Amino acid sequence: MSFKKWLRKKKEIFLEDGTQNKTYSSEKEFPDKLEATKEFERSVEKLFNVNNWSNLPGITSKFILFDKGGKEKSETIPRKNDFIKILLPGPFPENWVKVTDIQKGESFAEFTVSPSTDPTENKDDEGKIEHFFVDRATSTFRVELRDDVITAWEIGKQEGINDDEDAGDREIINYPLAAGGWAFAQKMQWKKLTDYLVHKTELKE
Repeated sequence: MSFKKWLRKKKEIFLEDGTQNKTYSSEKEFPDKLEATKEFERSVEKLFNVNNWSNLPGITSKFILFDKGGKEKSETIPRKNDFIKILLPGPFPENWVKVTDIQKGESFAEFTVSPSTDPTENKDDEGKIEHFFVDRATSTFRVELRDDVITAWEIGKQEGINDDEDAGDREIINYPLAAGGWAFAQKMQWKKLTDYLVHKTELKE
């Protein structure tokens, strides 16, 4: 079974623990393999320049990269154990994810994040997940080159609402945010990103 078929099979499946998997993707075909290979290099650059995602056209979230010590990075390329602060459009609390894995090969590149604590907070708050999804949820951002086609994915797994004790004082807001606000915006946000990664759209000026 190909990677693409596997993703289709996994899309929108509810798991036994009440979480679900969601996948968003875009692809673009180029005139030949040579041009696709050249454009794929640009796709990889876009993938790893996380701060630039804040400049996607239209209404979008803001993404800010922090190092493993909780300091904002001048370098925009994520490393394993770095953090990303995500500010959703509207009056919502900030959300944090941690980079848990990075993979790169000749024809693909990806990195995975999971909901995390706020690395800039005092250690007294250690353990409180600053995200509306549970900490076992993952998002993988991937670009892949196959012949003359570039494909980009956002692969969400085990997405469940963070409304248990690890949510702290966010328990009340997390449910309507995950089930309402983000559920509405998720498709728009990640589809816009995957379109950008395959060059169907570019950053706003």
